[in-house]
Amino acid sequence: MESKKKTRVGILFGGKSAEHEVSLRSAKSIVDALDREQYEPVLVGIDPEGVWHVESMDTLPTGESLSLDVSAEETALVPSSKGELSGTTVGIGKLDVVFPVLHGTNGEDGTVQGLLTLADVPFVGPSVLGSAVGMDKAVMKALLRDAGILNANAIVFRRGDDIFYDTVEAELGMPVFVKPANLGSSVGVSKATDAESFEKAVEEAFRYDTKIIVEEMIAGREIECAVLGNEDPQASVPGEIIPHDEFYSYEAKYIDPDGAGLEIPADLDPETTARIQDMAIRTFQSLECEGMGRVDCFLRENGEVLVNEINTIPGFTSISMYPKLWEASGVPYPELIDRLIRLAIARHKRDSALRTKR
Repeated sequence: MESKKKTRVGILFGGKSAEHEVSLRSAKSIVDALDREQYEPVLVGIDPEGVWHVESMDTLPTGESLSLDVSAEETALVPSSKGELSGTTVGIGKLDVVFPVLHGTNGEDGTVQGLLTLADVPFVGPSVLGSAVGMDKAVMKALLRDAGILNANAIVFRRGDDIFYDTVEAELGMPVFVKPANLGSSVGVSKATDAESFEKAVEEAFRYDTKIIVEEMIAGREIECAVLGNEDPQASVPGEIIPHDEFYSYEAKYIDPDGAGLEIPADLDPETTARIQDMAIRTFQSLECEGMGRVDCFLRENGEVLVNEINTIPGFTSISMYPKLWEASGVPYPELIDRLIRLAIARHKRDSALRTKR
């Protein structure tokens, strides 16, 4: 009997982003979880300069991260290529679907999603619009407010604006969190408690973006909920982050397994659980997302739920919340990866049927 042809999955990892190292960890976990009976992984690494390389599966490391060989053959995807990598002499062939495991700018913000759309290849995660608005915290907040979804008060500043501590303190109180508008994984995020720390936090955030947000601190429990699906998205059980430091830092999210406590499922009554799941799905749909997303919330003592943000390519490392939430919901890691790939192919088929001519 002739064996069934495997689906060739391009694992796109690395990236020209401050979250490059996170991507290497997430990609390794995904490669390890792929069902090799159904899928053939093809590694495409993007180095810190933004150059794409065809990486060898023969040197796949056994540690926590994929390695990225910057001397490996360069490649690219071009418009209308339908997943055919150009510039390769190693016989890679056509990719059936791409799993962009890219966190932050130049990967999670709609840029790569636009390229993959032009290349006419299915890809995992939200499309251009959902990715872009999910990445830009200022735009995201405006859309959430328009949808009637509560979120923390914030002030947006651009490089060159006059930024006065007294004005911020009067409007938002202290302490506040200062964040780059277009970054994730808590990179460039600082907590400010006074004028001196505020000035340092603003300087740090502007190192990563030309637009920053200064956000009021919300006293409450940190709850996260994973969403999966296209037209009919489903929400996972919520989980709770219990930081062992002042906030859920980059190290606690991806590197230090003892950096934060994770309670999955969160200790919530059924009514609160249902409200958080409903808000997660509403957020996902209001921000034009499909495929996957992790919605981060705050639960105040009075029961009020506020959305902090959405992550459209959440972490997939061994200690990341998105796969752990689905595992607690009855979807083990390999099945989750399978579902995400199938959702990508289904969306591409749906969108390909749309008319492009009169």
